This record gives sequence, structure tokens and C-alpha cells, in this order.
Amino acid sequence: MFYGLSKFLKNMLPKRLFYRALLIVAVPVIVLQLVISFVFFDSLWIKTNKGMTKALVNEINTFIEIHNDEIYDKEKITNLFSVYQDLNIVYNEDKNFNYEYDDRWFSPIDRTLRRELKSKFGSGNFWFDTTQYKELIDIRIKYNSGYFKFLVPRDRVTSSSARIFALWITVPALIMVLISLIFLKNQTRPITNLAKIAEKFGRGEEIEEYKPSGAAEIRQAGYEFDRMRKRIMRHLNQRSEMLSGISHDLRTPLTRMKLQVAFIKDQELSKKMTEDINEMEKMLNEYLQFTSSSYLEKNEKFNLSELILDLINKYNNENILLFIKPNININGKKNLIKRCINNLIDNSVKYGDKVRVELSKSANNLFIKIEDNGPGIPKEEYENVFKPFYKIDKGRGDSKSSVGLGLSIASDIIRSHGGNIKLEKSSLNGLAVKIFLPS
Repeated sequence: MFYGLSKFLKNMLPKRLFYRALLIVAVPVIVLQLVISFVFFDSLWIKTNKGMTKALVNEINTFIEIHNDEIYDKEKITNLFSVYQDLNIVYNEDKNFNYEYDDRWFSPIDRTLRRELKSKFGSGNFWFDTTQYKELIDIRIKYNSGYFKFLVPRDRVTSSSARIFALWITVPALIMVLISLIFLKNQTRPITNLAKIAEKFGRGEEIEEYKPSGAAEIRQAGYEFDRMRKRIMRHLNQRSEMLSGISHDLRTPLTRMKLQVAFIKDQELSKKMTEDINEMEKMLNEYLQFTSSSYLEKNEKFNLSELILDLINKYNNENILLFIKPNININGKKNLIKRCINNLIDNSVKYGDKVRVELSKSANNLFIKIEDNGPGIPKEEYENVFKPFYKIDKGRGDSKSSVGLGLSIASDIIRSHGGNIKLEKSSLNGLAVKIFLPS
């Protein structure tokens, strides 16, 4: 139960750091405002209004009681209450006193005034209106064959401090939240920049000089990332230089061996040695391609649909079925992706009679699927075939021309672009290669 509730709350909360931090700042401010407002309106504003309303009703009741006493001059009493109690009093003859008023339950002033008038004069003996005049309240009390009409200033029953209080508590809170927005944006921007730089570096894109910024902890993370990036770049450059030297050093003895084999009179022995030398040369070339740095090529935006169509047209094979959506663009290393897809299509054409190539796009990903009706690969070998120089004994791995680097190179290219590649049984009962790339 608690796990489900916790999971529900986690799903409800925002995922980004900026909005979570804003929530941490804004929620206490809002809760504090609500608590203070509730306490103010309950203990101060409502009680104050109730006391003021009660005093007004008592004054009205006092006037009526004095007016009933014959020893006092009626006009003089009315003038005294009008001058000193700020009550504008008029008596109107009306035998049918039956006014219906708007029962505004949501108005604290109306509720309090109705309650006090009812306690003093009883139901049906009064009528009031708080909306007809902007600054006055119209109160009518039944008296003999008519009624007294009292026009009372609104500030006699309500305190003006409520508006001032609401203004002073709301405006500073909004200003503080706005300042928090600006501050949080400045604090989360360095984290966002660091994440973007890390993503670009992970995809193998060229990164300009990165300057860490923000709080001390974020700067430290930025400095450590930059140091790590430079160490990796140095390692890649050293590897490229080393492989270039190995390539030069190994090609020379291979060339000499080819020349020496040419002088061997035993044709069968010469043929076997030539095959071994060619296999060694092919292994060397593929190894150098596999380990060569892909950071030398820059990203560019290109049409992936046209690239795949161009590759397939070169085969001139009617058994290749196409399901290519047009005008699908991608930002990446064009030559590397071309080499990856070409390698996979070449394998499908080599091992199968029928090939099916599909390209589609969703909101966030590109989807490439290459299927064939060949012998396929055992399910337990799906992960192993992505390892460099790994060759299986059955099915597609029995070719002597293969050195076990094709799928390794394809996987390395796809993952360097932030994508994923996996194998499964195809609808043609062969092998299916699925590629997911971010769009």
C-alpha cells in the first residue's frame, strides 16, 4: 500500500531539477501564506467584523428603543444618531413589509449581519442589501405600520486592513518566488550545460573548450569531467598514432612475404601461404578499422532515407524488399552510419535469399530493421556475436572470410550515436537486426 502511494507521489512530482527546486521553494511560501491568511481571517478579520456588526445592530436597536419612548423628541433623536453615530435614518410608511433579500452565503459580511439582525429583531422583521451601493449598506427594520431605513457606511461593519494585509502578504511572496525563479534558473543552467556537453562527447561529437560555471560542487564536477575528457582524447590520439605505426610496420613484412611466396615453386604450398597472408592482411585491415578513432569525422545532418536507398540500389537485387519512409533526416557521422548499414545489408544478402529493409520514425527515435531468411544465429549467441573477433561454429559464422568484427563495428557505431542495436528471429525465419537511433 505504502509502496503504491510512494510510487504514485513520485509520478506526480516533476522530473527536472529546476521544477523540483522551485517546488521546494514555492510550497513552503504558499503554505505559510495560507496558514497566516487563515489565522488572520479567522481570528482577526472575521471576529473584528463580527464585533463591529454587533455594535452597529446594537446602535440600531438602541435608536428604536429610544424612539419608542414618548418623552424624547423623535426628530431630535434622529438627528443626534445621524450626526454622532453616522446613521442616515428615514422612516417610510409601508404596511406590507415583505422584502426578500439575496442570501449570499459566501459573503462573510452578509452572514454576520444576518445573524446579528435575526438575534435582535427576529425573522421577517428586517431586510438589508450590501450590493446596491458601493460605500453604503441599506438596512431596513420593520416598525409599526412601516419601516426604518438605515444607510450605514460600509466601513462600520468591515475592516479595511484585510485588503492591505492581503496586498502586503501576496506581493512580497510573488516577488520572492520571481527572484527564486531567476536564481534557480542560473543554478540549474550549468548542470544542463554539463549534461549537454557529456551527451555530445558520448556521441563522439567535437566539443569546444568547456568552461565550468555555477556553484562550487557543479564547478568541481565540470572540472573533473573536462579532465576526464582530455585524458580520453589523449588516449585516443595515442592509440591512433600507435595503430598507424603498427599498420606501417606490419604491412612491410607482409609485402616481403608475398614477394617471397611468389618465388616458391611448389604451387600448392604457395597457394596455402598466400591464403594465410591474405587472411592476416584482412584481419589487420579490419582491426585497424575497428579501433580507429571515429572522433575525426564531424557530425552532419543528412537524409537517411536516401542513404539507405543508394546502398540498396548498388546491389541490383530484386529480392530486397523496401519499406522506407521518405525524407527522414538524422544528425550524425554519415560515413560511419553508411558503413554500419552497408555491413548489415551485405551480411543479409550474403546469407539469405530474401532481405527486408525497413526504416520508420517515431516522436523521439528512428527505427531501422534488416531481416533475412538465412540460417540465422542461435538465441544464446545474440550477445556474444557483438564481441570483437568472436566467431560461432554454426550458421552464419562458418565463413572463412569473416574475422568476427562486422557486428562489433556496427554496434560500436550505433552506440557512439546514442542508439541501441539488438538481434532477434526475423519474420522470414532468419535473423533480424533492429537499430534504434535518437532523432
